[in-house]
Amino acid sequence: MRLQKVLAQAGLASRRGSERLIAEGRVTVNGKVVTTPGALADPYRDRIVVDGTPIPPPEPKRYLLLHKPPGYVTTRQDPQRRPVVLDLVRGKQGRVFPVGRLDFDCEGLLLLTNDGQLANRLLHPRFGVPRVYEAEVEGRVGADELDYFRRGTLLEDGVARPTEVGLLRHTRTTSWLRLTFTEGRYREVKRFCAALGHRVVRLRRVEFGPLRLGRLAQGAVRPLTAEEVRRLRAIPEG
Repeated sequence: MRLQKVLAQAGLASRRGSERLIAEGRVTVNGKVVTTPGALADPYRDRIVVDGTPIPPPEPKRYLLLHKPPGYVTTRQDPQRRPVVLDLVRGKQGRVFPVGRLDFDCEGLLLLTNDGQLANRLLHPRFGVPRVYEAEVEGRVGADELDYFRRGTLLEDGVARPTEVGLLRHTRTTSWLRLTFTEGRYREVKRFCAALGHRVVRLRRVEFGPLRLGRLAQGAVRPLTAEEVRRLRAIPEG
């Protein structure tokens, strides 16, 4: 791993700031001053010292699947002092952050991790990670109307078109739809359904890439399996 990346991941400085530390001769690896840009180091094996102080060993990677309840903000801290999703894991799972977001009133699958590299990869549009939602919308959506959903519609930030749409069931006044999107745009499902005349009254994310919400209770969290982590890392570019 490049030395500047090791320093950045240790929280000593940004990637560019770490490059400056190296260029100024303030970093040693196994007792030798390193000033070469792009030098490599192993944070688990090498003794890396900055200004005479050894950097701490890297934290183990954590991958958690949370069933977010409605009424929580997907962020680390909320200036309005509303509950945040990290309140549900604070003090028992180590330092993690949410990958993407679910709205305050939405529920469902939310990935938490401290693996910034994987998080950036999963959120980048070129990977097109599928997000599957179950949406309860106002009104009765008929089978013939699903064609309009499949064709997509124009929103203010471009065309929105789910890759899959299905009708799950009806209630007396609403319909439950299953929709798959791959971009993770701002409130895309709500805006999409509203544009087609069916306001979303309840929204739940049930899948994210290879991850499944399953029967995990609201507010509960579980670690990913090794196989789930492997499959996340193996997602190809779309």
